[in-house]
Amino acid sequence: MTNELLNELTIFVLAVFVGFEVISKVPTILHTPLMSGTNAIHGIILVGAILIAAGADSPVTIVLGLVAVTLATTNVVGGFVVTDRMLEMFKGRQPAQQARPETVKK
Repeated sequence: MTNELLNELTIFVLAVFVGFEVISKVPTILHTPLMSGTNAIHGIILVGAILIAAGADSPVTIVLGLVAVTLATTNVVGGFVVTDRMLEMFKGRQPAQQARPETVKK
């Protein structure tokens, strides 16, 4: 194992722990705004995945780029769907419109 790979693995593991600690401390009321913010970040990740996939040279990097673009797209779309469903909960119920009786022509 090279020294560079060990450094990158250490940073990844520390990022996982920090991310878990930060997310677990978020109150329920802030979950919807946090989801909206992370959707914007995931949009940037999607653009990065597309750029990297566009510059792929070998078949392995092309497949990995396709997987990255697919997963990033799924994450963005899923995040917006979840955020939309959460925001629907905050809308008031609309009163049912009463049916108007048909006017009878004589």
